[in-house]
Amino acid sequence: MLDDTDRRLLRQLQNDPAATLSALASRAGVTTQLATRRFDRLRANGVLRGQHARINWRRLGYEIEVSLRFTLDKADPRAFDGFLAAAREVPEVIEIQTFLGRVDVRLSLVARNLADYHRLYRERILTLPHIAEIEALMQVATLKADERLPL
Repeated sequence: MLDDTDRRLLRQLQNDPAATLSALASRAGVTTQLATRRFDRLRANGVLRGQHARINWRRLGYEIEVSLRFTLDKADPRAFDGFLAAAREVPEVIEIQTFLGRVDVRLSLVARNLADYHRLYRERILTLPHIAEIEALMQVATLKADERLPL
């Protein structure tokens, strides 16, 4: 699906997502027109899903990240959808993942401090529907957070 030109362009984009199209083309050794056509094709094929800003939430005063793992009470056939809909409404939830296995859902949430986390946990998390079991893991450090692919 990808040829060498696509890989070079994608590597440059991963290395500097804020670069202009002409700069990416130049670094990849192609014309701006060719880079435009290639990026348009990659978007149309779903390889590129858009660009977004990555905000450092710690710089905004959120000192704590907690990973919450949920096992849901699946006696109700709507449990999964009901839980996910309610979890999406919690503004401090920054990521929702679903799994096959003992754990059904994992939420990542941020809080300003431990007191804020306790409040969120009591007022927002424990009120989510269809919870059978919760496990909380407080993040100590991020050792690797790189979404770049080896292209």
